[in-house]
Amino acid sequence: MFSAALSGFLLGASLIIAIGAQNAYILRQGLLRQHVFVLCLICALSDALLIAAGVAGLGTLLAQSPGLIAAVTLGGAAFLFYYAFVAFRRSVKPEAMEAKGKGETSLKAAVATCLALTFLNPHVYLDTVLLLGSLSARFEGVSRIAYGAGAAVASFVWFFGLGYGARLLQPVFARPAAWRILDGLIGLVMAGIGISLLKVYAA
Repeated sequence: MFSAALSGFLLGASLIIAIGAQNAYILRQGLLRQHVFVLCLICALSDALLIAAGVAGLGTLLAQSPGLIAAVTLGGAAFLFYYAFVAFRRSVKPEAMEAKGKGETSLKAAVATCLALTFLNPHVYLDTVLLLGSLSARFEGVSRIAYGAGAAVASFVWFFGLGYGARLLQPVFARPAAWRILDGLIGLVMAGIGISLLKVYAA
């Protein structure tokens, strides 16, 4: 059982640490120290829910629904392009670079963005429901549950580590130029993921 949990943890960690829409958003909010706990909890719980669904067999059902996959892919690409535009716009507005004050986002808006970046991004489903879910077939019974739990724990460790660890970089981001670079990179990440989704859809 322990080996199954460790396998799930390591695989989950290897997938989630890759630069993605959720990570970029949590990093920025962590640097701003805005709603960090709530946003990290949303991301971690969402991953845990999707991993549980995948381990329970939902991945097989989704793979048989090309219409649903296409709708999620196009919707996700559209949202990612919009968020990329917002990030690029922030990168050229000096007043948006402040860590507090003018650049503060309401909790409602932050939660809405976090949920959209999570559930409108098909990569999240590919990693959690399809990949982690399909690999859980190697285990049975309690070991399968332990595998899913290990993957879910990896998400909690990563998101909270990223959200609260980001403040260690605050001395670097005391300069507006650093915020410009970060938002520019976030825009590139979001746009790049959006383009990759369109390529997958067109293939």
